[in-house]
Amino acid sequence: MIEGLATARYVRTSAQKAKIVLDLIRGHDVNRALATLKYTRRSVARDIEKVLRSAISNAQQKEGSDGDMERLYVGVCYANQGPTMKRVRAAPMGRAFRIKKQTAHVSVLVRERIEPALVVQAVENLD
Repeated sequence: MIEGLATARYVRTSAQKAKIVLDLIRGHDVNRALATLKYTRRSVARDIEKVLRSAISNAQQKEGSDGDMERLYVGVCYANQGPTMKRVRAAPMGRAFRIKKQTAHVSVLVRERIEPALVVQAVENLD
């Protein structure tokens, strides 16, 4: 089975916001996932689209792959929290407010969908 994994680290968004978009594409064919990401109005969708395209390319480069994108689907996708950058913003009367700029690590794994006919042939060959 052909798989392709891609990870983008230190993406400037929170993991919570990235998970909302990743839930939209999990389990879908890659063409449908790309279309969904193209019309999603969240800025993190562009970063996730880059990761998905990289995972597709990684799967097509594997040995034994025929380069066909039609049988690939988004198997696993997740976002983990990255390091938080801490910044200071000036406040009135000599005080300071802390600003937390969150980052996330986004990972996407695409897999080749096994057709039912191929599964039946494999079972018959075992008998």
